[in-house]
Amino acid sequence: MHLLIAAAGSGRRMDAGCNKLLLPLAGKPIIYWTIQAAIAAHSITWIGIVGQPIDKKSIMEAVEDCNKPLVWINGGSTRQESVQLGLSSLPSEAQYVLIHDGARCLIEADLLNQCAKKVSLGNAVIAATRVTDTIKIVDSSGYIQETPERSSLWAAQTPQGFAVDQLKQAHKKAIDLGWTVTDDASLYERLGLPVVVLESAPSNLKITTKFDLSIAESIILSKNK
Repeated sequence: MHLLIAAAGSGRRMDAGCNKLLLPLAGKPIIYWTIQAAIAAHSITWIGIVGQPIDKKSIMEAVEDCNKPLVWINGGSTRQESVQLGLSSLPSEAQYVLIHDGARCLIEADLLNQCAKKVSLGNAVIAATRVTDTIKIVDSSGYIQETPERSSLWAAQTPQGFAVDQLKQAHKKAIDLGWTVTDDASLYERLGLPVVVLESAPSNLKITTKFDLSIAESIILSKNK
């Protein structure tokens, strides 16, 4: 299974002053832990890191102990464009691909394997976790408009997995129609293509704030006791 890792995080919301994936987490850069999960996942045979050229040297040095084929891919100005560039850089034999956010560094190898299995059986799949909070839909003035039924709500995560040719066609359609989406599953939704949810743990969080970073460090340290 081929894996693309989105690695262009700016760290703006953390006042990091650099790509947040290079911030230290339990003594290693955040991206190191993401790659370790990919190494441990037996289903992953090829890894592409999609990021900004300015970060190439630092990120590749941080993951230089990877024992699987590891390729750097220059990304674009948006996540959507970066995925498009990642898809165009896949080896010609790639039939299926998983796309994962580098900032989800607590990803378990087993979740990668489960997603890979689902995709290889012909499903488009995303990892997601059930929403436990009560969600409110609020208007632009700050007033509650609706409380959706919680039982049908899921928080989307990554990895997300797809057949390569179908995903390439979907991205081409998005370019032709000028669509902007925040993840590939949203693109499939617009096209009316089915996507199955694979339940994952809330611990598969995305490092966005300093608070997330502290939680991730606690989890990693507790695992390595």
